[in-house]
Amino acid sequence: MNRKRVAILISGRGSNMSALIEAAKAPDFPAEIVGVLSNRAAAPGLEIAAANGIATASLAQSKFLSREMFEDTMTQLLEGWEVDFVCLAGFMRILGEDFVNRWMGRLINIHPSLLPAYKGLHTHERALADGVAEHGCTVHFVTPGLDEGPAILQARIPVLPGDTPETLATRLLVEEHRIYPEALRLLATGTARL
Repeated sequence: MNRKRVAILISGRGSNMSALIEAAKAPDFPAEIVGVLSNRAAAPGLEIAAANGIATASLAQSKFLSREMFEDTMTQLLEGWEVDFVCLAGFMRILGEDFVNRWMGRLINIHPSLLPAYKGLHTHERALADGVAEHGCTVHFVTPGLDEGPAILQARIPVLPGDTPETLATRLLVEEHRIYPEALRLLATGTARL
C-alpha cells in the first residue's frame, strides 16, 4: 500500500494530532504522519510527536518580516518532508490566501462546531448562548474564507441541561478524535475530494 505522507500543524497540546498519530499506527491506515510543525516552540504536542519518532519543527511568525515569508518557509519545510496532505490540529493562525491556494484540496482542518454555524472562536460559548439542542464538530477542506470550506465529515452531540463550555468541549473532543482520522482516511484514499 502506498501510504500518503501527512504533516500536522499545531499550536498547543495537539490532542487531535495524537488521535491522527494513533490511527496512522494501524498497518492498514492509508496515511503516515511524517512531520509536525508548530508556530509555538513550547507546544506540548511537539514532545508527543518526537516521542512517536515523528520529525518536528517550530517556526515563530514573529521572527519573520511578513506573514508571506513565514508561510513560504512553512511550505518549504512541508515540501522538504514531501507531504501529500496537511492537517490543521489546533493551529491558531489564520493562513493567508497564497498558502491555502498552494495546498488547496490537500489541506484540512477540524472545527468545533457544525459548520456553517459558529465559524471562528468561542464556539461552545456561542452554541450555549443560543440555546441550541445539539452541537458538534466538522472536518472540512480549508479554503481562503475562514471555516468556509466544504465539510468532509461531521459529528453531533446533544447539548445537555447544565452543560458549560468546558463540559461541552470535553464531550465533543471524543467525537473530534473519532472523525478526524476517518476524514484523513477518506482524503488519503481519494474518497473525499475537493
